[in-house]
Amino acid sequence: MMRSVGQKWMPLGLALVVATAAVAPAMAGPRRDEGLWKAAEAARPEQLKLLETLVNIDSGTGDVEGGRRVLDVLALRLEALGARVERVPAEIPGLPDNLVATLKGKGKAKILMIGHIDTVFEPGTAAKWPYSVSGDRATGPGVGDEKGGVIQAVVALEILTARGFRNYDTLTLLLETSEERGSPGTRALIDRLVKSHEVELNLEPGDAPDKVTVWRKGSSTFNIDVKGRPAHAGVAPQNGRNAATELVHQLAAVETLPKSGDGLTANLTILQAGSRYNIIPENARAQINVRIRDKADLDRVQALFEESARNTKVPDTKVTVSRENSFPPLPDNPHTEALAGRAKAIYAELGRELGTGGNGGASESALAHEAGTPALDGLGPVGGDFHTDKEWIDLTTITPRTYLLMRMIQDLSARPAKRFTP
Repeated sequence: MMRSVGQKWMPLGLALVVATAAVAPAMAGPRRDEGLWKAAEAARPEQLKLLETLVNIDSGTGDVEGGRRVLDVLALRLEALGARVERVPAEIPGLPDNLVATLKGKGKAKILMIGHIDTVFEPGTAAKWPYSVSGDRATGPGVGDEKGGVIQAVVALEILTARGFRNYDTLTLLLETSEERGSPGTRALIDRLVKSHEVELNLEPGDAPDKVTVWRKGSSTFNIDVKGRPAHAGVAPQNGRNAATELVHQLAAVETLPKSGDGLTANLTILQAGSRYNIIPENARAQINVRIRDKADLDRVQALFEESARNTKVPDTKVTVSRENSFPPLPDNPHTEALAGRAKAIYAELGRELGTGGNGGASESALAHEAGTPALDGLGPVGGDFHTDKEWIDLTTITPRTYLLMRMIQDLSARPAKRFTP
């Protein structure tokens, strides 16, 4: 290379070192916050101990005592870090109170986190299938869906508070107790909170291998009820009108719909008929869980079931169709994508790649989105086999996901999200 007059000569090896050093900062990725990371690592043993404690408390939806016990444990920790903790009665009978913990800071952002402490498991499950660890996996009832995420949020708040972070206006954690039934005990509370905050971060588990959730299906249940006529099954069965037999005919319409996939699905989940083995069934009911990406699909499914109901096969039976809506869908949308972009950049600080995806599990994030509040879901530990006796979480994601949640709170505090017109 030619040099200009007066340029000093530099050995080629040293020149390469200097040149490399000059471009290294531009080539390097974002650096992690070492203090925050070390704090998350240090919190891990206590975090897992708390997870074991809560997983071993049965808290299926409707278990008032179990739900109260779980919230008692968490309330103590939230109160200890200075949060204002409020128990909010459920909006329908037979459910535990909900818990709202609020921290006030010195900034401008209003951030809401939502998690649920109810599970799908019956009382006595934890005694038969307690929390356990094998290799990098922890299992137990509700370990992923979603006690792991709930505890992650509490630990994140503890670490941020201990480090003096207060660059937010309001930081709120809602722990609700009826999500697995579509949040019937929390709807008004959720509506109020999502409208008074600028962003919602949901603590549902992440999907493998390491994803956050940017879309979700909506969930509704269709009830197909058949009214027949009872009769003695041995003496005069001909006088009966078998509701169960008619229901079997009605289920043929259900079988025309997809059972799996990223679009519409319809699956029989509960089947009930008859009262005694020697009586022709007078009543029968099927419950069909329908998941949708497009709200209009619900009306199409209802029209299909109602058309079938008008064409009974068993004479003198009557079929009625009703619908119970749980959650709307969380659609693909630019507001969630923008939050996912922030999360990806934060995860890159750890040298990890964060994926995005969606699934058929419904959640409160759809309610936030419908209220005009940007929402990001699936921020809890990665897991799988939810709602089964094989439910698990990947323990290698505990600390990275805790770091991610803390840094998301910091990032959203520095650059608040904006509500939108739905």
